[in-house]
Amino acid sequence: MSGSGAQRGIAILGSTGSIGRSTLDVLRRQQDHFRLIALAAGCNRGELASQVAEWRPSYAGLAGVSNDVRWPSGPEVLVEAATHPDVDIVVNAVVGAAGLDATLAALHAGKRVALANKETLVMAGDLVAQAACAGGGEIVPIDSEHSAVLQCVTGRDDGLARLILTASGGPFREWPADRVRSATIEEALQHPTWRMGSKITVDCATLANKALELIEAHHLFGLPYDSLEVVVHPQSIVHAFVEFHDGSVLAQLGFPSMELPILYALTHPQRLPDTGVRRFDPVAAGPLTFEPVRADVFPALVSGIAAGRAGGTAPAVFNAANEVAVAAFLQGAIPFGRISETIDRALDSHAPAPASSVEAVRAADRWAREEARQSVRQ
Repeated sequence: MSGSGAQRGIAILGSTGSIGRSTLDVLRRQQDHFRLIALAAGCNRGELASQVAEWRPSYAGLAGVSNDVRWPSGPEVLVEAATHPDVDIVVNAVVGAAGLDATLAALHAGKRVALANKETLVMAGDLVAQAACAGGGEIVPIDSEHSAVLQCVTGRDDGLARLILTASGGPFREWPADRVRSATIEEALQHPTWRMGSKITVDCATLANKALELIEAHHLFGLPYDSLEVVVHPQSIVHAFVEFHDGSVLAQLGFPSMELPILYALTHPQRLPDTGVRRFDPVAAGPLTFEPVRADVFPALVSGIAAGRAGGTAPAVFNAANEVAVAAFLQGAIPFGRISETIDRALDSHAPAPASSVEAVRAADRWAREEARQSVRQ
């Protein structure tokens, strides 16, 4: 941020979700530095109306199809909000593949994208990098793990050797594998440390989210998969470890809250004082423990990392199949154990191709969704 005191214009994509609401909480405390320009929600018209009444943005819309004449609607709303001329920073908190086009458009328009939509980089990491280079935009991650890494490496231009991302282990960390397979929707949504939307919460229960984050870290920080690891950390206090070539290790700690990484994504590489974030107390944090990931309990993590290593369109297939499988689970159509099986069937049937264009990525995404739907119906 410059020292001029000028407010920077913000667009929030996914404004009625958990990240979107947390971003608004941050902006309420930082109105001297930011002004809200655009809001884009999915289909929650009631909450969007409340947000519009409070913030009076220049642009608001619903990405879902709607007959509500108060706002424009349809998928193009995300791109319109992201490319609004008064917007400097786009907070992309859309869940799933729907966030890709808006990220690419914002980068081509020279915006900073504060990215909570990890699927963007998973599906099309190389294309995202090309868009940023062509348009002069930049990606700054919001995910707490990637924000932690960024905070540790900023100002240190070389020497990065290894990243260790932490995972809480979700609600099934201590369950036997056979019991996990029959877990109910209610059990899967009982995350022990974070409060998030239902899709992301299920991804945390399967650890598919951690596979997505490893693929994202590969693109964000340029490390090979052999230098990326996951460790279970039930307290969710340490968000990532960063190891340098000389053996030094840095870590970023904090109580579970998305507001700190959101604010850092808006201000990077600088920091703003903020009174709304819980201050760290090592005594209150208590003992910090770490465990290896149990591959038998979290097969989706194994499959996702394999897809990342395969590269090309395989990560897009992993993401699409996971989205379909999680939606089916949340609708009661398949048991919990079928989520990873659905993903594996799609990946096993897929012949990876280069992710050389948005069209290639979209084609792989469509194919995987249909493959996963067929698997769900069987």
